Amino acid sequence: MNVTEAVKTRRSVREFLDKPVELETLRRVMDTARWAPSGCNYQPWEATILTGKPLADFQAQISDKPMQQLEYSWEAPGEHEHYKERLHGVSKGMFGALGIERDDGPGRTQAMLRNKTSFDAPALLLCYFPKFMLEPQWSDTGMWLQTVALLLREEGLDSCFQEFMAFYANEIRDFLGLDHEQTMFFCGMAIGYRDPDAPVNNFERERVPLDEHVHFRGFD
Repeated sequence: MNVTEAVKTRRSVREFLDKPVELETLRRVMDTARWAPSGCNYQPWEATILTGKPLADFQAQISDKPMQQLEYSWEAPGEHEHYKERLHGVSKGMFGALGIERDDGPGRTQAMLRNKTSFDAPALLLCYFPKFMLEPQWSDTGMWLQTVALLLREEGLDSCFQEFMAFYANEIRDFLGLDHEQTMFFCGMAIGYRDPDAPVNNFERERVPLDEHVHFRGFD
């Protein structure tokens, strides 16, 4: 698989096969991902990957816990109509694929809460970094996570970024033995093999036309 194929076939997978991911495969992906770019070569990202009993223990720990106050917010763009339309577009596609109507509040809530089990993925990456890191380092961490996602595609694997896990930042820090005052939890990443027949893995995704967000100047 070349880079273009990896980019175009990567998607947020929300239904995984009951098939384990080999440690050797994950080590190969994570070792290659070390070459992702970062400003000043700070390489701010850190992560722990869970599978098997540790993953089951973690999921049991948060299964009946209510969502907490977020330490950061991803909702700001939704206050602007231009970006709200994009959110509504992907929500319509996903909930439509799941057969959940727009006015079915309980159904939508249950679908969201499947994040707690990472959609039954066999592995879960938990990403964090020191709290003194600022916006450029958050961006660097995003570039690293994207690199991981594309390398997973090269291995025939899939993923789903889970900012949802930030609702359980305190439980995650406790579970991993991380200092609450020093460590910022960022996101989870569900990892596994996609169920190719699941409708939620096959709905059409929309992207903004190139000329709407990239402008070229000085070219003949």
